[in-house]
Amino acid sequence: MPELPEVETVRRGLVPALEGRVILHAKVRRPDLRWPFPDRMADRLRGRRVLRLRRRSKYILADLDSGETLIVHLGMSGRILVSGMKPGRFHHAHPAPDRHDHVVLEIEGGARITFNDARRFGAMDLTPTDAVDAHRLIRNLGPEPLGNGFHEDYLAARLKGRNMPIKAALLDQHVVSGLGNIYVCEALYRARIATHASPPARYAGPA
Repeated sequence: MPELPEVETVRRGLVPALEGRVILHAKVRRPDLRWPFPDRMADRLRGRRVLRLRRRSKYILADLDSGETLIVHLGMSGRILVSGMKPGRFHHAHPAPDRHDHVVLEIEGGARITFNDARRFGAMDLTPTDAVDAHRLIRNLGPEPLGNGFHEDYLAARLKGRNMPIKAALLDQHVVSGLGNIYVCEALYRARIATHASPPARYAGPA
């Protein structure tokens, strides 16, 4: 599953194609991914201008001029493909439709944004922009690992009295948001903190 740095990379890649531009057409090709899509999602996206692209934890947030925000989660295998525009020196023509292309947005200026998800663990939702922080997917998230709200005193307070492996605690999105298995393991390795109680027994060969 993409973690915070990968999701931030996707967000930055989308900015030139999407931020400040109008969604000319929206096609939703199935009723759901991990959960059902919001009611009339294509109609609510069509004709709307994307005012700002931002990120919270592993979620991409697209604020629209309708006063709603599109929340996007990539899940395990979700990909966002940008075609029909020139990012740097490279130009990607519109690819042939794929059976896992579930949401397709035609953008002002000729770009196409395609959400492709083979395993369908991704998610999209629409919510009022001024209530994003209260959305069920967002409201209980902990601070971001590089944010001002995450520091030694905060972490010590959240871990006090908890009897659980440190790896599991750091993977808890209520404690710190955006981390997954890769970055938690790397952080603990650099801090020289073991993720298990004792080293595994070595195989000594047949008796």
